[in-house]
Amino acid sequence: MQTAEDSAGQEDPARQARELLQAGQLEAAASSAEQALINAPDDRDLLYILAVAQRYAQAYAAADRTLARLIRVAPGFGRAYQELGHLRRRQARDRDAMQAYQQAVAANPGLPASWKALGDLQTRHGLAREAANSRAQHERLLGLPPELVSVTSFLHEGKLYKAERLCRAFLQREPHHPEAMRLLAALGVRLHVLDDAEFLLESVLEFKPDFLLARIDYVDVLQRRQKYARALEEARKVLDLDPQNPAFRSLFANQCMTVGDYEQALGIYEALLRDTPDNPQLNLVRGHALKTIGRQADAITAYRRAASARPGFGDAYWSLANLKTYRFADDEVDRMREQEAAPGLPDEDRYHLCFALGKALEDRGRHAESFEYYARGNALKRGSVRYSAERTEAEFQLQREICTAELLEARANQGHPGADPIFIVGLPRAGSTLIEQILASHSQVDGTLELPNILAIAHRLRGRRRIDEAPLYPAVLGELSPERLHELGEEYLRETAVHRQGAPRFTDKMPNNFRHIGLISLILPNAKIIDARRHPMACCFSAFKQLFAEGQEFSYSLEDLGRYYRGYVELMAHWEQVLPGKVLRVQHETLVEDFEPQVRRLLDFCGLKFEPACLEFHRTRRVVRTASSEQVRQPLSREGLEQWRHFSPWLSPLEAALGPGLLDAG
Repeated sequence: MQTAEDSAGQEDPARQARELLQAGQLEAAASSAEQALINAPDDRDLLYILAVAQRYAQAYAAADRTLARLIRVAPGFGRAYQELGHLRRRQARDRDAMQAYQQAVAANPGLPASWKALGDLQTRHGLAREAANSRAQHERLLGLPPELVSVTSFLHEGKLYKAERLCRAFLQREPHHPEAMRLLAALGVRLHVLDDAEFLLESVLEFKPDFLLARIDYVDVLQRRQKYARALEEARKVLDLDPQNPAFRSLFANQCMTVGDYEQALGIYEALLRDTPDNPQLNLVRGHALKTIGRQADAITAYRRAASARPGFGDAYWSLANLKTYRFADDEVDRMREQEAAPGLPDEDRYHLCFALGKALEDRGRHAESFEYYARGNALKRGSVRYSAERTEAEFQLQREICTAELLEARANQGHPGADPIFIVGLPRAGSTLIEQILASHSQVDGTLELPNILAIAHRLRGRRRIDEAPLYPAVLGELSPERLHELGEEYLRETAVHRQGAPRFTDKMPNNFRHIGLISLILPNAKIIDARRHPMACCFSAFKQLFAEGQEFSYSLEDLGRYYRGYVELMAHWEQVLPGKVLRVQHETLVEDFEPQVRRLLDFCGLKFEPACLEFHRTRRVVRTASSEQVRQPLSREGLEQWRHFSPWLSPLEAALGPGLLDAG
């Protein structure tokens, strides 16, 4: 769970200014910070020290300018908003101060001074319930060891290395401190080490089952690991503590959605919205539920309410764009442009707005402007994820080296004999949702979603290891006993049962399962596998335009996309060689152009009799959670096949990464 921070090992340019400020030498501190800012104009710590020094010196106008600059370069920095709150209190602007403190604790809940000041102001203005919560948060922080308060702040300021080092040092002295274990789990979430986070939270709750914050975090981790049934159980435990608590009700409703209980989820959201009709987050999640079950008009209304309730709420605008069939009005585009350009907007809102503007301008045929926004959004998003093309390519190579024809033949038919699953693999935006909708229109097939179970099995087989250790998986596949292979197949079928509605067959359209076809063939030898393939330029650029909720970190760079597509094609060629006849490739363009024969071919491969409903797939009413949810509820269209060509002047990095061989083949 180690990470290197940008500042690790570098000299701290703010040290001198900080020491002068702590000594009360305000003018010298401000001068030192201003001098250092000449060489480091966007240094967050220098700007913060300068603003504090200016406030103490009662240079309020200068402090205002410095804080505006600080928030512009570090919009998620909680201490910047705390300092703004302090400044507004000095200026007797209580309402603005409360707003600033609320922004501070939203960005960094480990700021005792903000919680105390917020509680005092809320009490003064008659907000008793809110004040009680703020005081409780302040008292909780005061009751923690100072090291853990620092860990909390470091965690939310992105200083993950410092936070982890301090937290682990504390746990060496007090190995079972519940808050320290919870914070270490939170670090695991930030670093995408979710199995460690889950283990830590399970351990905390075993000896402190009434630790509410840990249980709420546990729900979040279980959901991230897509253990939806377990997450729902834990959310029910939270709700039972206070069934009228709005936060607990919302948490439970969110988990109802993940297991497909949309009726109960919508009932809770609508009840909550009767009390707070302008709550942006509630309107957003209600919109997601409505979209998923096909109530598009109601979803649009909910998303619009969310956008109007909070200016700059990028996710609300992107959710409208992500319907794919929604067209923004001119005034909406103007509003998005204005909000995206506003200083101090958090990066998350900004890149959501960029992707939404890219879609809005593409719909208007303004492709140069559209690409600018897509590129800006991708650059911002890529800065928030950790992706290594080299590491991914090494994983692909390991699969080719280890999953040989000899290994797979020697262990054939040792897994579970169930023929229930139909795996649809490939790259995102390759047409897999259309294939799934065709199959789910058949009376013998349940359409589920992108199930995480194969990825979870592969992750467990890797074992816990340090970064410098060789992975156990996929080499371990050659060591698993027939009993273990059968057990893993049985486990997959058992754990995916929650998503089925009783048909003898079901789809699993997790695209990244193409990386684990060797594993699938060993544990479920009778499963069907379909490779959803699309023209490389069309597929990759469609992914570049898509802001994924989670995963697909390779999609935020044209070069990374091209390299990933090449790796996918090479790995699929390997599977076709070592598992002949195991995988059916369905080319999206051919499916669209020659529809009925391709549908019959698809059904024949799956051992399903032809049913006319599969040709009328858009009439099938079912839950669809992917970005193509509204498109597959429309009749078949050729509209999207060549859209990428409008952007070809800007796609040379993608073409270069794909190479002429793939482009000619496509």
